[in-house]
Amino acid sequence: MSKAKSLMIQGTMSNAGKSILAGGLCRIFMQDGRKTTPFKSQNMALNSYITKEGLEMGRAQVMQAEAAGIEPSALMNPILLKPTNDTGSQVIVNGEVHGTMSAVEYYKNKKKFVPVILDAYRRLEEEFDMIVLEGAGSPAEINLKENDIVNMGMAKMAKAPVLLVGDIDRGGVFAQLLGTVALLEPEEQTYVKGLIINKFRGDASILQPGIDMIEKRIGISVTGVVPYLYLDLDDEDSLTERFQKKTQVGAVDIVVIRLPRISNYTDFNVFECLEEVSVRYISTPVQLGNPDIIFIPGSKNTIEDLLWMRQNGLEAKIMQHAAEGKIVFGVCGGYQMLGEKICDPDGMEHQGTIRGMGLLPITTIFKNSKRRTRVHGSFGTIKGKLSKLTGKTLEGYEMHMGETTLQSQAAFLTNIYNTIADEAQLVDGAQNENVYGSYVHGLFDAEEVAKTIVASVLEEKGMDCSKLHAFDFQAYKEKQYDALAKAVRMALDMEQIYKIVDAGM
Repeated sequence: MSKAKSLMIQGTMSNAGKSILAGGLCRIFMQDGRKTTPFKSQNMALNSYITKEGLEMGRAQVMQAEAAGIEPSALMNPILLKPTNDTGSQVIVNGEVHGTMSAVEYYKNKKKFVPVILDAYRRLEEEFDMIVLEGAGSPAEINLKENDIVNMGMAKMAKAPVLLVGDIDRGGVFAQLLGTVALLEPEEQTYVKGLIINKFRGDASILQPGIDMIEKRIGISVTGVVPYLYLDLDDEDSLTERFQKKTQVGAVDIVVIRLPRISNYTDFNVFECLEEVSVRYISTPVQLGNPDIIFIPGSKNTIEDLLWMRQNGLEAKIMQHAAEGKIVFGVCGGYQMLGEKICDPDGMEHQGTIRGMGLLPITTIFKNSKRRTRVHGSFGTIKGKLSKLTGKTLEGYEMHMGETTLQSQAAFLTNIYNTIADEAQLVDGAQNENVYGSYVHGLFDAEEVAKTIVASVLEEKGMDCSKLHAFDFQAYKEKQYDALAKAVRMALDMEQIYKIVDAGM
């Protein structure tokens, strides 16, 4: 069996657009009849996902897999780093927790993960015709080049030709491209087969003098100028532009607390697709305003992020919001924060015990085990303003370290089944008047759930919700992937890119 063809997307810097372009190429190659998979040897992200096998991977590769029309697999992202603080990360290997390492410790040991990376890559080679690899940051970071396993080091291991992407939106794109190539070793330079100018606004013809110059200076052709794309796609969590959006307050105003270690904010993307709704990410009390719903998202360090809210005044604002009878909804770490107390006896995140917000009658204890599973089920008997969620179907995934106990008088939120272990019915979450919490990520993606929440708020305000329809989030994402592929195909010289792919290294 001949091995899969490969193509690697590297960038001149973080947020140059590697993930989105890789997703677009995955869609194009799939449309053109090549069985395609994404691959990123090492990803640093707090937005993660649980596969159907119960393994954890970065959401950027999930987006790319969906674009390629295939089931996400942890093989596509064998090493996932989830920062727990400014100097350390939880290390996920082949979808399972390997341990927590400081940045220095991981840097010293990362070559030990090469066999894991190569095994994952070889297994994908056996199954697919085409592999679209993605690098991380820049291949020219001098302090990181030694023992590199994600940029040129990975390109060499895979024998993958490279397209180098520069971000013109932040300026200096020709210096980015020229400087990056110049800082590569001569052997590494031979891997760069094409240049891409990304995020351009305006008439691309005005770039021609610069394109002519850069091609002459470094002897590598520009394979395309990609316009700034206004699409709704999952991106790298640390650099997402969602947090900077200036959003006009809608008929239903939703606030998501932008925690310092926010994870899986994609839980709320579906609400951004509803015309009646504004979704604002805020990090200070003055930004809060008077929202209809406050969502507290997941966190990679629940206790630290709760203390952060306590110190900057957001916790007091959330408690006031709840006291006024308005909706507060916590997901995963946000759910834990709403409880009576959080205990971390073994220092999994922050050793010790602290009081929670006291808005839900639950207690959470962190243990040295991580629950990773996909679930499906339905909402139980829901009280308060979201009572119309009662019985609505749901599916999603759980991914958390803590074990949460409901007090005897607490009402649970959902009935769920463990899709992977085929467990008997379980209960999840808790509710208390208009405060709700759940461990299930993706809870709002089911067709009727987001609509029901928004309709409940509109009805309470006496506003017409007759034109509000259930939203098919999966169909919406498919349209976004098709739009991405169309834009990328028009912008890039695909004939030249196929020649690069077929020639290989």
